[in-house]
Amino acid sequence: MISGLVVDELLGAPDAVKALFEDIRRLVEITAVTEEAIELQRAYLDVGIVGPKRFADALHVAVATVSQCRAIVSWNFKHIVHFRKVPLYNWINASRGYGAIAIHSPMEVVFDEEDV
Repeated sequence: MISGLVVDELLGAPDAVKALFEDIRRLVEITAVTEEAIELQRAYLDVGIVGPKRFADALHVAVATVSQCRAIVSWNFKHIVHFRKVPLYNWINASRGYGAIAIHSPMEVVFDEEDV
């Protein structure tokens, strides 16, 4: 799954990145940014998991949570894949009746065929 937010962010990406995304687009489901996700984003911002300038990062987590994704894979180590922030996102999720979401770096979820 990829959120519509990622699709919007890719508009400013280099052509090579856009081409790569077009290659995989048929393999992924594009999830919408809903009012439910925006409400959850506000909850993250209200408790200060991230500051107001990082509202898009909070929205990424909220969209994934509301869409019932099992995990987020991100290179954003400062605002998403962060050992202090992951429990806070999940604390808010639980307080709002959502399940926990795993948040990992790509290196944690990609494996070498020799490891199988």
